[in-house]
Amino acid sequence: MITSILLALINGGCISICRIINGRLGQETGALNASLWNHLVGFGFLSLVVWLMAATSGSSASIAATLDAPLLAWTGGIIGALFVTLNSYVLPRLGASLTALLVIGGQLLTGVALDAMSRGVSAIQLLGVLLILAAVWLTKRSG
Repeated sequence: MITSILLALINGGCISICRIINGRLGQETGALNASLWNHLVGFGFLSLVVWLMAATSGSSASIAATLDAPLLAWTGGIIGALFVTLNSYVLPRLGASLTALLVIGGQLLTGVALDAMSRGVSAIQLLGVLLILAAVWLTKRSG
């Protein structure tokens, strides 16, 4: 459990750094170009990782199983590209802290809404949403 928590924290740091880098690239080239290069470089990197893992383990990813995935599963890539594009556009305008708070707030609101539809929501989850929204309000008010 501790390893998963640490990896999630590291992942959050990576996302923040990626947002800043893509935001800067977006200022220079535009949000769509920044997103394009983010995904092209990411595709190249992941292709190399998958190839190296297949070479060392002796197995390969099943293309047939991937192609048989439900159509909804393919929308994750579209949402990911939209996420990077929107961050590349918004971050230079709002700053890293406010953008991060708003993105986290959006993630939290969506997560609570999805949980509410499937298994209900606890008072702690609603308190978490309120705290994030309060942080956004305080950050915006102080700026």
